[in-house]
Amino acid sequence: MTTTGPRIEDLLRDLAPQVLGVLTRRFGDFATAEDAVQEALLAAATQWPVEGLPTNPRGWLVQVGYRRMIELVRGEQARRRREDLATRRDPDDRQRAPAADEALTAERDDTLILLFLCCHPALSAPSAVALTLRAVGGLSTAEIARAFLVPEATMAQRISRAKQRIRSSGTPFRMPDPPERADRLASVRQVLYLIFTEGHTSTAGPDLRRVDLAVEAIRLTRALHALLPRDSEVAGLLALMLLTEARSAARTGPSGELISLADQDRGRWDAAAIAEGIALVTEALPRGPVGPYQVQAAIAALHAEAPSTAETDWPQILALYQVLEQQSGSPVVALNRAVATAMVHGPAAGLAALAPLAEDPRLAGNHRLPAARAHLHEMAGDRARAVEDYRAAAARTTSLPEQRYLTMRAARLATTEG
Repeated sequence: MTTTGPRIEDLLRDLAPQVLGVLTRRFGDFATAEDAVQEALLAAATQWPVEGLPTNPRGWLVQVGYRRMIELVRGEQARRRREDLATRRDPDDRQRAPAADEALTAERDDTLILLFLCCHPALSAPSAVALTLRAVGGLSTAEIARAFLVPEATMAQRISRAKQRIRSSGTPFRMPDPPERADRLASVRQVLYLIFTEGHTSTAGPDLRRVDLAVEAIRLTRALHALLPRDSEVAGLLALMLLTEARSAARTGPSGELISLADQDRGRWDAAAIAEGIALVTEALPRGPVGPYQVQAAIAALHAEAPSTAETDWPQILALYQVLEQQSGSPVVALNRAVATAMVHGPAAGLAALAPLAEDPRLAGNHRLPAARAHLHEMAGDRARAVEDYRAAAARTTSLPEQRYLTMRAARLATTEG
């Protein structure tokens, strides 16, 4: 029986970090385990559509990855350290089927440990985030590069160097002690945020969302919150995800077309997720210190509580974006602050706030700036400039739903103008 491609892709993405955790725990060599898992995934993607799913997909991947791992560590080009490690770990029975090995087949989820391993203190924060997105989030190098606004080749080199540093560190595969955990927590939170962001609004492809990534990010953040219930920023991050994801059912129409926040049917928003998110951020804010995830969650809560766009507390949202911009220095935050400025002080003020961002190299070639400019020109009644910017934004985005939305906005305004 054959199995459809998208179902297999989703399953492999879910299983990849679990299998990587098993092999890393077994061999203690993250970099080689990651290579072995990638080859196991490739084998599965080739064989499963033809032969059908195995009875135990996770066990199948572990078995193939295990055998490939043995080949890699015993290979002619393998380092002496890895060869010695393989000999010490499994000296008498290297060909044993891993399905018979209790240590390999135990249904244990090591994903949270893997997350902290990738956020190793030997790595810079951007490298740790990139490596975790690759190993835990299942994102491609191209997707990670777009999230960081850097060329794909640069990101590939960053991930490769990060894997080598993890290998050289000799860090054991275990949950870090509390002091170590604190050192890595900022990177862990950031990577979970980026995985969720890619899931909520995919940077490329035919679908607006990658539901599997959003769900996995929320699952991991819940696990992190259970581990660290008093960490205000972890609580803020979980609240932000829940409040943002609560709008998902209303973000697309019957044909998958994107629906803007202003036009969404708020009755379709997930009330339970909104209530949970508001409760989390309300409890977290007084504990302090107040970090960027709590601020973003507070902004999302104001949107969630408003009956409509017109009735939204835009002055409070603008004030929160000003705080967030001071904390992050992100050009995307500055862009959102400019839009909030327009909602409070008018489109001319918003356009003035957007103007300096045209010189920011981090936004060069990004569709967000012309899209925001188009929206504000439309608010100001300047249809010709709005059409020009909507078209420019459509040409830059790699997301097909966003491209269609921006193109349709331009076409509608051009027709009305004519």
